Amino acid sequence: MQPASTMSEIEDIGVSDVDRILPLNNSNALETSRMDASGMCALLDLAFYRRGFDGGASAILIALDRDAPYDNPNFDWFKNRYGSFVYIDRIIVADAARGQGLARRLYQDLFARAYAAGHERVVCEVNIQPPNPISDAFHATIGFVTVGRAFLHNARKEVRYLERNCAPITAKRVAEDS
Repeated sequence: MQPASTMSEIEDIGVSDVDRILPLNNSNALETSRMDASGMCALLDLAFYRRGFDGGASAILIALDRDAPYDNPNFDWFKNRYGSFVYIDRIIVADAARGQGLARRLYQDLFARAYAAGHERVVCEVNIQPPNPISDAFHATIGFVTVGRAFLHNARKEVRYLERNCAPITAKRVAEDS
């Protein structure tokens, strides 16, 4: 991994990067889900947003908009409730690249792109069981709020559903939110 000071800017990732993305993804399968190359290629093809650092070896964020033909119970939960959203399917930062602000930069980039495309909110889920306290804390610090919960996989997994308005934070919006 490159140190943060020399790491390249956020870049598009795609099927040509799958050999770098899969090891990162599968080393975090408990929080996301294990995938093979064809599954990852299919997910990337559906994505509204697919960007990362270091060709996907240091960090990735893959998100889908409401119109993606995605068969996933978490995605469906949002689709049944909202007319406009971008769903974060996975955000992963390699252990060696943590603490460098990569996730925050990817989220800021996603918020701007989602807003520019006319979406109202960015949504995701975070595991309650098995717990993911790092993700909980991160999402809270960048303004996500809980909008629901669900049990999945015969109640072996519990998730918290989160959302955040993707409009840029301006002085006017801060005053309106106060």
